[in-house]
Amino acid sequence: MKVVDILRVKGGTLFTVTPDEPLNLAVTVMAEHDIGSLVVMEHGELAGMLTFREVMQAVVKNGGSLGGTLVRSMMDDHPLTCTPETEIDEVRRMMLGRHARYMPVMNGRSLMGVISLYDVAKAVVDSQDFENRMLKAYIRDWPLEEQPQERPLL
Repeated sequence: MKVVDILRVKGGTLFTVTPDEPLNLAVTVMAEHDIGSLVVMEHGELAGMLTFREVMQAVVKNGGSLGGTLVRSMMDDHPLTCTPETEIDEVRRMMLGRHARYMPVMNGRSLMGVISLYDVAKAVVDSQDFENRMLKAYIRDWPLEEQPQERPLL
């Protein structure tokens, strides 16, 4: 299974922010849409990712508030990325290795979407459930073996 399979099911809705927007505006967008990340775009290109992890770091850094912090100062400016053709097993290894919960999907310089660790886990579980059902159906429909003919002893 590949990333493109997840994107096909998930859809293409993306929420973005620019690096020079106030962090409190970005947090408002995240809260309004119940999402854990925003893609940071600058001049039509991926500039970084902002996740709830960076937001929490900003809150701690600013003594419990966001203050006048800009997205640029807290975003991950070198996010882990993948392509639509990346295998899900590879994405899973990459995300676990970097403790990344969100990953932009890039086709060259074009942003195709964002997948989450939840999306990856769901795809794996759905795939295993399908395989399990197919195996059970195969076993249930297993053809009976012909019984060997008993030969009389000579």
